[in-house]
Amino acid sequence: MNIVIVGLGVIGGSFAMGLKEAGYNNVFGVDVDEHTLTKAKSLGLIKEGCKTGESFFKEADLTILAIYPKLVKKFIEDNKENFKPGSVITDATGIKEMFIKDIIEILPKNVDFIFGHPMAGREKKGIDFATNDVFKGANYIITPIERNKKENLDLVENIALKMGFKRVKRITPEFHDEMIGFTSQLPHAMAVALINSDEEGRDTGSFIGDSYRDLTRIANINEELWSELFLGNKNNLLKAINNFELELDLIKKAIHDNDKETLMKYFRRSSARREKL
Repeated sequence: MNIVIVGLGVIGGSFAMGLKEAGYNNVFGVDVDEHTLTKAKSLGLIKEGCKTGESFFKEADLTILAIYPKLVKKFIEDNKENFKPGSVITDATGIKEMFIKDIIEILPKNVDFIFGHPMAGREKKGIDFATNDVFKGANYIITPIERNKKENLDLVENIALKMGFKRVKRITPEFHDEMIGFTSQLPHAMAVALINSDEEGRDTGSFIGDSYRDLTRIANINEELWSELFLGNKNNLLKAINNFELELDLIKKAIHDNDKETLMKYFRRSSARREKL
């Protein structure tokens, strides 16, 4: 199987590592950065690399898009004449509804796009921080559409499992974006707000423990990517933020009222729900 990865940053590079470990040897890379291509080849992650990839796509059985959401449509438009008939395209973007309809309208009839989302990543960007360790034990989501062929859905699922993902779940694009607004985008918004709420100039680093360290790890954020993700899933994220604010206000009121029993009730509820996860 010939596989092409478009975008060899932290996610695309991690895919390349995962595929190599899973025994896929015919992997090719496309990236606009020459240094990235050189490093990927020197590490043995790709057989060959180039900046555009037209010749690769003509032979690719599977193309993996590890690029920003707003670039996906342009990529399909620019290369729709280059894809191998019967081939499969999949992606790694964190939102789906924003561009699925547009992709379906311009995608060649003889090419299948399996919309996917590895629920794993790193706060850093670039191939220097790529590692397939983040895939091991993680969740992978596929959002099937009506035109998808079962064998192609199974193909992407099986590759994900071979790379170390623990489970693969198939859900609608709408439900995907709703859940991601809560489980991924809300925590990132919370981390940014938490670290930015600190008083400027304090020696905070001398006073942190695991709780602050864990909560703020993702505040070291790729600003270009995550601003796209936030705005592309605006309504779901705003709903998640509003629900969080309501719960925080309940805790705030209990503290203001010196209401220990109510605080303990909230803590017992959160502990029980965390255990179920």
